Amino acid sequence: MLTFLLWFILFALCWPLALLALLLYPVVWLLLLPLRLLGVAVGGVLALVGAVIMLPARVLKRLSAGRAKG
Repeated sequence: MLTFLLWFILFALCWPLALLALLLYPVVWLLLLPLRLLGVAVGGVLALVGAVIMLPARVLKRLSAGRAKG
């Protein structure tokens, strides 16, 4: 709602700029979409690498906790 209100104020003050922003928003969104997908992929790969690196420590922690209990 706030975004709509700000856009309406911009439209009242400077309608050519508001219409230009309204028309360019989908184009900019489409241009940035591959970068978002790349960010998701890179984040997933980094999470996988972190999990693989931390796996030995997690296994050792679980083994030591098991020995302390029993």
